[in-house]
Amino acid sequence: MRITDARKLDHKTLTTVRQRAVASVQEGNSPEIVAQTMGIARATMYGWLAKYRDGGWGSLDARKRGGRPPKLDGAALQWIFRTVTMKNPLQLKFTFALWTAKMVGKVIADRFGVKLSKASVCRLLAQLGLTPQRPIWRAYQQRPEAVEQWLKKEFPMIRRLAIREKAQIFFGDEAGVRSDHHAGTTWASRGKTPVVSSTGARFGLNMISAVSAQGEFRFMVIKGRVGATRFIEFIKRLLHGSARKIFLIVDGHPSHKARKVTQFIESRPIKKRFRLFFLPPYSPELNPDERVWNDLKNGSIGRKAIVNSDQLHGAVVSHLRRIQKSPDRVRAYFQGETTKYAA
Repeated sequence: MRITDARKLDHKTLTTVRQRAVASVQEGNSPEIVAQTMGIARATMYGWLAKYRDGGWGSLDARKRGGRPPKLDGAALQWIFRTVTMKNPLQLKFTFALWTAKMVGKVIADRFGVKLSKASVCRLLAQLGLTPQRPIWRAYQQRPEAVEQWLKKEFPMIRRLAIREKAQIFFGDEAGVRSDHHAGTTWASRGKTPVVSSTGARFGLNMISAVSAQGEFRFMVIKGRVGATRFIEFIKRLLHGSARKIFLIVDGHPSHKARKVTQFIESRPIKKRFRLFFLPPYSPELNPDERVWNDLKNGSIGRKAIVNSDQLHGAVVSHLRRIQKSPDRVRAYFQGETTKYAA
């Protein structure tokens, strides 16, 4: 519902509009987007949110007038929303790069002189449509213009070229896993940190893999360093048994750009069947294959007590084979916020 002139609305209709707008924010929509969509001023939207925070749904009744002003008015809520969503805590001289309820409470107290408990801060943020989320980390060296160029021009060009040459697009990546990597939680008595026994020895394993938006997954487990020679071996495996030309997209790691690799790709039998492309620098979030390693480390290896290198190798291969047998799981790697462009 878009408002042309709220002054012409009767009390009942205006109350409904207020409640609908606030409910939309509670569902996770940005107050600014809701205001724009409904055709109301941002200040009005935040004013309604302030009323709701102070007195609940009943305070949005358009027939009610006056009353004590809320501790945090619409302008204050707008400042809080924009600070949390648009600023890095480091800009406000915090030592931590992620917003916590305690930090938000401190900036509110410093700015407005209003002290809120952690629960009140969490409730306030929820009322603004904000939720705690796992962030995407980006290197500060990343150039936004290079990412935009990739998304709008380079990858669409690769996709058109793949259609013309009847090639299949894969995204590839390397990763290592260690025996001392742990993830997840377990149940225990309150106040008593649980202890899980494992070996104190440290050993690792390296891997290289590739995924396609059609659900295909190829991998190779390596004991030792992943260099140019190993990368060439993986390309050969990728080509083995493939009736189609392969386009492989990787990051700019030196092993991918080594002279040996370039010479191999430019050789006559390979050149007709394979092409290599590179993602923008410092942009791992654009690579769907990165999600394989998160799946492996946090969904499998990080939840097991690994006692020797043979067990680590077996656990890694077993999990990667399960991924390989589940095309839907592989296709899901292409549905993330930063990877769905490649689906």
